[in-house]
Amino acid sequence: MSGKMAGKIYWQLFITFLKIGAFTFGGGWAMISIIEREVVERHKWIPHDEFLDLLAVAQSMPGILAVNISVVVGDRLRGLKGSAAAALGSIVPSFTLILLIAIFLTPDAIKNNETIAKIFKGIRPAVVALIVAPVLTTARAAGITWKTVVIPMAVALLIYSGLPVISNPIVYIMLGALGGYIYYVRCHAPKIEGGTK
Repeated sequence: MSGKMAGKIYWQLFITFLKIGAFTFGGGWAMISIIEREVVERHKWIPHDEFLDLLAVAQSMPGILAVNISVVVGDRLRGLKGSAAAALGSIVPSFTLILLIAIFLTPDAIKNNETIAKIFKGIRPAVVALIVAPVLTTARAAGITWKTVVIPMAVALLIYSGLPVISNPIVYIMLGALGGYIYYVRCHAPKIEGGTK
């Protein structure tokens, strides 16, 4: 890839994630449907199945989901420089907005200003919709049906329970990874006929 083409993809990564970061409220899960539309459908940088795999990697990494997904997408396209461009695009809007809010909008100002309070109330239902949409899309893509939906529902309820150990999400990440490995070894690993050689 020529230097001009490489520069163009870095710029596209930065602008794409800048736009996503600037117009998404509600954190990482609220961003996923917009990221998917931009990365998978619009730019066709990554196939849908691979995007879901990268999403799983981003969720298992420490840190903010929105930044994590921008880093793995950037890395998949252009390595370390791609990660830096995408992450920077994702971070700049949030950093700028938080800085402006910290300077001009104190909690008292939000509470006492009727217009601002109504704006934030109006944003809440939209945030819920933005979070629910990728959950449904991911569930469908992962092959979750009415027969298998009991597993994620049970895990969600156990995490919500607040019980010691049982409510720790890390337990279910580890169990999911172990279950996936065992399933792969039993069902998909190449089988050598006639025993080991």
